[in-house]
Amino acid sequence: MKREEARKKAEELVAKMTFDEMASQLRYDAPAIERLGIPEYNWWNEGLHGLARSGTATVFPQSIGLGATFDTELMEEIGNCIAVEARARYNESSKHGDRDIYKGLTIWSPNVNLFRDPRWGRGQETYGEDPVHISKMAVPFIKGIQGKSKTMLAAACAKHFAVHSGPEAMRHSFDAKVSKKEMYETYLPAFEACVKEGEVEAVMGAYNRTNGEPCCGHMYLMKEVLRDTWGFQGHYVSDCWAIRDFHENHMVTKTPERSVKLALEAGCDVNCGCTYQKIISAKKKGLIDDNLVKTACIRLFTTRFMLGMFEKNEWDGLGFKDIDTKEHRALADRAALESVVLLKNDNILPLDKSKYKSIAVIGPNADSRAALIGNYHGTPSRHVTVLEGIIDEAGEDISVHYAKGAHLFKDREENLAKANDRVTEAVIAAENTDLTILCLGLDETLEGEEGDTGNSYASGDKTTLDFPESQRVLFEAVVATGKPVILLVMTGSAMDLRYANEHCNAVLQTWYPGGMGGKSIAQILFGKESPSGKLPVTIYNQLEDLPDFTDYSMKGRTYRFIEDDNKVLFPFGFGLNYSKSVVKEAKLVKDFADSDTAKVQVTIANEGDHDLKDVLQLYVKTTDSELEVPNPHLADFMRIELKKGETKTVSFNINKSSFTVVNEEGERVYDGHKGQIFVGFAGPDSRSEELTGQKSHEIAVEL
Repeated sequence: MKREEARKKAEELVAKMTFDEMASQLRYDAPAIERLGIPEYNWWNEGLHGLARSGTATVFPQSIGLGATFDTELMEEIGNCIAVEARARYNESSKHGDRDIYKGLTIWSPNVNLFRDPRWGRGQETYGEDPVHISKMAVPFIKGIQGKSKTMLAAACAKHFAVHSGPEAMRHSFDAKVSKKEMYETYLPAFEACVKEGEVEAVMGAYNRTNGEPCCGHMYLMKEVLRDTWGFQGHYVSDCWAIRDFHENHMVTKTPERSVKLALEAGCDVNCGCTYQKIISAKKKGLIDDNLVKTACIRLFTTRFMLGMFEKNEWDGLGFKDIDTKEHRALADRAALESVVLLKNDNILPLDKSKYKSIAVIGPNADSRAALIGNYHGTPSRHVTVLEGIIDEAGEDISVHYAKGAHLFKDREENLAKANDRVTEAVIAAENTDLTILCLGLDETLEGEEGDTGNSYASGDKTTLDFPESQRVLFEAVVATGKPVILLVMTGSAMDLRYANEHCNAVLQTWYPGGMGGKSIAQILFGKESPSGKLPVTIYNQLEDLPDFTDYSMKGRTYRFIEDDNKVLFPFGFGLNYSKSVVKEAKLVKDFADSDTAKVQVTIANEGDHDLKDVLQLYVKTTDSELEVPNPHLADFMRIELKKGETKTVSFNINKSSFTVVNEEGERVYDGHKGQIFVGFAGPDSRSEELTGQKSHEIAVEL
């Protein structure tokens, strides 16, 4: 149903409601209005990397791993899969009169916040640190969720609007202060793309304040920017209990009723929390009028009509048979394969089965199910851990020996044992086998959202980029055996990998790879597939190279603003494969002389010994503008496949707007007449050149 028709139906229905009934529908757990035939509806559902928290579902790699795929087509397919399973769950649950939380059609995903600091525990929920990359991944994901049919399949939600990325422990009272330039240069572009290109149905506000105003009652961001400038037509939802923060933590209001007034006037339609239960009290005190509540209610029922909730529609046939299907699991396998980033390889990979009679698989994440699924996860119908995947892939001719080696973060496994009680077991396994595959990292008990169960350190954030001490002791003991070591880093964020880079034969960043992710990792280790993921974040040398966590200015952060390549161990956009991807030639075949679009033609080749998949990347910079960010920045990318020895020609169409810059007033403008284009399989920085042995091709362009 088109929005215009849905809105008309919503207006007609809301006109029949009393004020109290309208007010009740602005709660996330909206009750039924039986006299009007309106069933109860819970707006809260999650689907960052699979339908979450409502039972069995397909579990994809965590969002940061999806970001590492740089695969926009894959993102649309994953979004569609999540929405199909959400619709199926909704249909089946509704038949049983169950309309509880996590069973609705409004999916509070994707998280398009920018991962500006590796300490942020929720960074794993994002796609990375670059606004163009985030936008290009989020928009197809949204389109996949919402579908292309007459009836919206499910409703996506871009969160958390707008300047939000930790610290978690301070989020209920924190004020993120940014300039207009930084806001429009870094923090807003992905949201703008979600609204204008993705036509996202919902936007969720953040907990914190931005420049003094709470994000769920921010007049400038919510009214002037989101609705008036960008033309957002959908509904706005608060983060959970964020409106209560107005008076309890931010202290911008004095009472719940005044918090209600502020949120409604700014345009917050759904309250995830309980403060909107004070709407009636706020009216009695003369703080709000009926139109504020009526406007919000109409927006919400417009969405419900677009979702076909009050009539038969083409999605009614979806049900139990459509959840966690063979096809959906195959899609998750593909995503896991594409997400793994090979950071170092001294030619030990891919593993040649004829060279190894025995392998030790060691580490607290080797046989961990929690390390597969990250946070905001569903329940896979089957888990395949890294250990299980390696055993299956190794076959009968290679003996695989497992040792946990250490607790994830405690200094001992058994309470009555001495410290590091499992290290000797691991050393014995390493000494008596040909090769060690070491599985270190974190899981949702160490990094995630403030308030989640566990989060043993800083409310879900990291205080250090080091592995927990228990794992460092294990790591050094295994390295000391002198046997070859392959390290699998199972985290949702960047760690300090200097020791690993110095002492391991190979290092792979596997993220949280999904329910059966161990299968895909094993296939990569043994060469059934070549790794093809790229880093969506910068891996820094050390924490001391970063500004203070609470500093939201971008100076010294991310690949666009880093001032010294020596502070970077592995750069954004970097990732090796088992062959050799080469850009043979890149040339401008159409410039900006006659239009706003230029065309770059690129000849690429596979000069190695294996078939490969890789990500070709295009960066730009306006070279004669003082307003430009310090370093070349991503403008486009494409996944490519090349057979051994194959050469092919591909092309990029570049919009001139890629060369715009942002001034101090936050306006995106043309400023300068000369530009530079960079094309390669990694970024145009000195560290990438050092790691790959290849320099990006450069093309000068007149603007």
